[in-house]
Amino acid sequence: MNTVYLDNAATSFPKPQGVSDRMKYYLDCVGANVNRSVYTAAQEAGLVTLTLRQRLARLFRFPEPPTHVILTPGATFALNTLISGLLRPGDHCVVSGMEHNAVMRPLLRLPEVSVSRLPCDSEGFADIAALPGLLRDNTKLVVMAHGSNVCGTVQDAEAIGRICADRGVPFALDAAQTAGHLPIDFSALHLSALAVPGHKGLLGPGGTGALLLRDDLAQRLTPLTAGGTGSASDSEYLPDYLPDKFESGTANLPGYYGWEAALRFVEETGVPALREHEMALCSRFLQGLEDIPHVRLCGTRDLSRRVGVISVDFLRRDNAEAAYALETEYGILTRCGLHCAPSAHRTLGTFPQGTVRFSLGFASTEADVDAALHAIRALA
Repeated sequence: MNTVYLDNAATSFPKPQGVSDRMKYYLDCVGANVNRSVYTAAQEAGLVTLTLRQRLARLFRFPEPPTHVILTPGATFALNTLISGLLRPGDHCVVSGMEHNAVMRPLLRLPEVSVSRLPCDSEGFADIAALPGLLRDNTKLVVMAHGSNVCGTVQDAEAIGRICADRGVPFALDAAQTAGHLPIDFSALHLSALAVPGHKGLLGPGGTGALLLRDDLAQRLTPLTAGGTGSASDSEYLPDYLPDKFESGTANLPGYYGWEAALRFVEETGVPALREHEMALCSRFLQGLEDIPHVRLCGTRDLSRRVGVISVDFLRRDNAEAAYALETEYGILTRCGLHCAPSAHRTLGTFPQGTVRFSLGFASTEADVDAALHAIRALA
């Protein structure tokens, strides 16, 4: 039985051609660390790492120098760096009712930091008009998921960012489900920080990510880790300049080689073209669901306000049972459950049963969508 991979919201698969080749090339032919030596292989690794930062800065129209693109083991690490590095006892933070645990768990382990949740409607859209009333004198951060990993709903980040900028509150975006899926302009969204994973819409390998930081915010953050950076080796104190301040230890250089190749593919293809392909498939999927009884679509049908993350609630059978049957009987690979986002499922009315999530990627096809719809119809 052939399989149809529709779990790109968890991680993209397959990767673009050349990604694994570049990782193997590093392991077989380079092998050197960065910032530690000056021989040719080490210089090459340093150049690839710099090129990776530059590609990310271009992709997100980031106004700061590439040094302010902090490379991390993933978006979760990036969000922890931001949240734990910025907030102090007595501070206040605002999130939405659609957050992933990559935001909520770092926040809720800071018991002396208060958290307000911006309410969202039944499709997952934030009530932006309510945001000014939540901001306080001690509000030090507004951080939100740009696109929902449960239902694909995309927030109006520009409107939220404008309110934050007017009040002088840093605004950070968790772009785990939107980076590479739709254009993101750091300045136009009034961002102070942007957290992205390398392995989802940016099509790189696992264990990669980045935190893009405006300089004024970067100066206020306490790093999560400290150790060797290969720089300022005459001192036992952590350097205070970027990116070294936030990048202690040995970098994931095989991952960086692969991610740099993936970003080259994203740049050459163009995010608008990737989005057009994804939205054409999303439209086909949503239209196909319309006449299937006993299933509920979660989130919006408005293609201009979503990404290709589609959650279905089976009304006459257990969702986990449906997901198992999708794989074992039809070869459709999905993700079932609460998707590390219990707050989002409460907002959408799918807690505690969760949903079955189908998520599209650059390699998805019309045949994949049709196979999924056929299976859903048979199981519903």
